Amino acid sequence: MYRMSMLTFLLDGSEGLNQIRCMELALVHDLAESLVGDITPFCGVSKDEKRAMEFKAMEDICKLIEPRGKRIMELFEEYEHAQSPESRFVKDLDRLDMVMQAFEYEKRDNCLLKHQEFFDSTEGKFNHPFVKKLVNEIYEQRQLLAKAKGATPPPAIEVPDMSATPKNIANGHSSS
Repeated sequence: MYRMSMLTFLLDGSEGLNQIRCMELALVHDLAESLVGDITPFCGVSKDEKRAMEFKAMEDICKLIEPRGKRIMELFEEYEHAQSPESRFVKDLDRLDMVMQAFEYEKRDNCLLKHQEFFDSTEGKFNHPFVKKLVNEIYEQRQLLAKAKGATPPPAIEVPDMSATPKNIANGHSSS
């Protein structure tokens, strides 16, 4: 949340985005994780269950800080539903943050290309030109470093599709 908020300082006004609103959305977007944790596809929780858990956590958090909680819930819902250019930009920042963190772990742990699943899961999902430029720079740095160090990609990791509901999975059906 903090890095994403700091990245909003790079906006110079030419993007047509409200910088303060982007910062607010970045600060609020993962607040529910303070109660439910960071639920990934590997956790075995469907997208519907995750969404319900996070909305319940946000309701609990926002009740604690009424009357200001209403504003935080509005921001969270705006982000979750990608209702504005700012919320879509912040979703791009969230994906960018994941790619940056994966690359940082690869460099820190001397395991270049090991976290490819994070790059694959965001492939083609970036929309804002500013974020696309940053992502392309990370990809270029990563490839240059991997080539210089002779790194080879590990076998692909299958990321579970958690769009199916548990009931459908138990019956052998998928909702997608």
